[in-house]
Amino acid sequence: MAYILALDQGTTSSRAILLDRQGQIAGVAQHEFPQLFPAPGWVEHDPLDILTSQLSAAVEVLGKAGVGPGDVVALGITNQRETTIVWDRETGKPVCHGIVWQDRRTAPMCARLREEDVEDAVRQKTGLLLDPYFSATKIAWILDNVEGARRRAEQGRLAFGTVDSWLIWNLTNHQRHVTDRTNASRTLLYNIVEDCWDDELLRIFGIPRSMMPDVVWSSEIIGRVTAPLGPAGVEIAGIAGDQQSALFGQLCVAPGDAKCTYGTGCFLLQNIGDRFRLSEQRLVTTLACSPAKKLEYALEGSIFIGGAVVQWLRDNMRFFASAPDVEAIAASVPNSDGVVFVPAFTGLGAPYWDPHAAGLIIGIRRGTEIGHIARAAIESIAFQVADVLQAMDADTGIPCRELRVDGGAAANNLLMQFQADLLGIPVHRPAVLESTAQGAAYLAGLASGFWSSVDEIAQTRADAVFDPHSDSSGVDRSYARWRNAVDRAKGWNA
Repeated sequence: MAYILALDQGTTSSRAILLDRQGQIAGVAQHEFPQLFPAPGWVEHDPLDILTSQLSAAVEVLGKAGVGPGDVVALGITNQRETTIVWDRETGKPVCHGIVWQDRRTAPMCARLREEDVEDAVRQKTGLLLDPYFSATKIAWILDNVEGARRRAEQGRLAFGTVDSWLIWNLTNHQRHVTDRTNASRTLLYNIVEDCWDDELLRIFGIPRSMMPDVVWSSEIIGRVTAPLGPAGVEIAGIAGDQQSALFGQLCVAPGDAKCTYGTGCFLLQNIGDRFRLSEQRLVTTLACSPAKKLEYALEGSIFIGGAVVQWLRDNMRFFASAPDVEAIAASVPNSDGVVFVPAFTGLGAPYWDPHAAGLIIGIRRGTEIGHIARAAIESIAFQVADVLQAMDADTGIPCRELRVDGGAAANNLLMQFQADLLGIPVHRPAVLESTAQGAAYLAGLASGFWSSVDEIAQTRADAVFDPHSDSSGVDRSYARWRNAVDRAKGWNA
């Protein structure tokens, strides 16, 4: 037997997944790592925790499956995007903790840059908005706040990378400093029209060009693993940011195809083909994976708190012991009884982009039970997805006909049915929910010849379908209450 190994480095855990030629999972290993919150609105990871947890997962999955590195044809990497790591090229040591995509510390810098009227220029080159979410202001913060960092960077001694770069740097024993186009497109520094790191953008954010990694295609042989603790000798042949990887994993390869990943956050992407265009609805334009090695684009709406709202109920409120328990608790009541939950714990993402919004639970009455709050939490995920899809439909002028879904929270049948009812279109859930890891595996498998084509991969898929069947007037009333609650949550921390 021969396999593809996918490393899925996420926000709260590092996973390794082994896939066979039929696209079926032959083994999974997962290691969580600490989340660090040193100040309000700050979220950090120790890059060494990321590395050790990912290497441990890779070794473990091979051991559990009884597979050696010689049985692995290629390795694909998918990763949490925008999270920013800066390290010393000589020692290989990070200069500080990585700043996570959820971190909001650079909101003042983004506001200042908007006041300087540079957002339109940035947007025309990157397809992105000025927001703390993206990498550039995080790099600038590190250079300006870590002692000696800017001087060392200007001397060419420091390297920047998103998580894929950090992993590959270490997997290749410091030989390859690379990223792929999907990750580069999330930095605010990569010109996705001209396909290059942009000197004007580097100047705007005050970042030396010498820090930037080389940019490769998402499906391309990069080099072999030489790290002593990794799957030695295996070729790295696929790289993609997690959401673009999931888009490819769902085989959304034609314009109009759309998927939503329900993870810590929710991320809705729609393939829009090979022509760059900007959103008029405050969505972002990003690069999609292209095994054909040509620029292809997607519209994206990023929701900061998706499945994390369930984690919050579990860990902070202690409503239940295990995240899957939320479905039964929410199903214990017929509806939310007017309770609306806006989980703006780290501000609001698309289409609002309000870093000052705050979380809100409204509509609580004397008879409110845990079930109502749990149901409102689940519904909040679907409402946010509806906000983004509505904006996407307005941008494209072509209403989405079906939504393909994946991610851990997509296993929740109550959420999926409510999502279908709310959107009024079928929701397609694949038998294997690991679309993010599958995307990385598909990219590596195509580059290495493990699979011959996307058509061959498509023959292995089977979906469950949730068709809308609820009374639309009731859904419309619930959605109107949601929009009202969002308006109340905006700007609270300004």
